[in-house]
This record gives sequence, C-alpha cells and structure tokens, in this order.
Amino acid sequence: MLAYSNASIAPEFPGTRRAVLSFAILLGVSAAVIALRPGIARAHAIIVAAQPAMNSTVARGELEIRLDFNSQIDRKRSRLSLQRPDGSEIIVALAPYGPAGVLAGQAQATLSGSWKLRWQVLSLDGHITRGEVRFFVRELDRAR
Repeated sequence: MLAYSNASIAPEFPGTRRAVLSFAILLGVSAAVIALRPGIARAHAIIVAAQPAMNSTVARGELEIRLDFNSQIDRKRSRLSLQRPDGSEIIVALAPYGPAGVLAGQAQATLSGSWKLRWQVLSLDGHITRGEVRFFVRELDRAR
C-alpha cells in the first residue's frame, strides 16, 4: 500500500536551477553594461550652467549668453533664440568657436520684462534636446 502526503512535490528537471542562475547572471551583467556605457548614460544634452541664470534679473543693454551642457553638442545643428516681453522673437548668432559642450552668443536686451532664452541642441549621439531659460530684464539702479 502506498501512502500519499498532502505536501505537493513539483518534479525538478535536470539543469533547471543552473539555467535560471545563468539567466539571472546574464541579465545582471547586461544591465550593468548598459548602465555604465557612456553613450547611454548621457543620451541627452542637459544644461549644467546658464548665463543668464534661470529666473535671474539682468540689466538692460548688452546680454552675454552662455549655456554649458553635460556633453558635446553639434554647434552647426544647434540654435538659440530670445523671446522678448512683447512676444517677438530674435535668433541669436552663435559664437563660431568654443568648448565642445557650450553654446554662446550676444544680444541686446532693450525691453524691460520677462524674457525666454530658447535653445535646441543636437548631441553627438544624435539626440535633439530643447528647453528654455526664463529671466528678467530691467533698468538696474546705478551706484551714485
């Protein structure tokens, strides 16, 4: 007579544990390679410093513009524009030379109020990134 117990025992196939362990190791190594690969870790150009800074106030007159990115960018396929308080927009001519991760230029800030510096860059890995930096222009008090 055979005795049966209530405990169910699943049959174990030869090599199942080894296959699962191998798959888990392969998955972990693949994830580490992807995470540590520089091209994937930095897929988009991100601003690390801006002049004028976000929400800053600058004096009317000559406006020095500089955006520093976390990666190299294709300057020929990147652009800057300024939206004035009256809604009109001007294209900012880019400085032809400079560090590989920097866009720079100059403009005249003639109107007081809220301005937007709009940017679009193409990083060397082929990703396009866009954004804007908001700042204010006003007549600043001069020291007497």
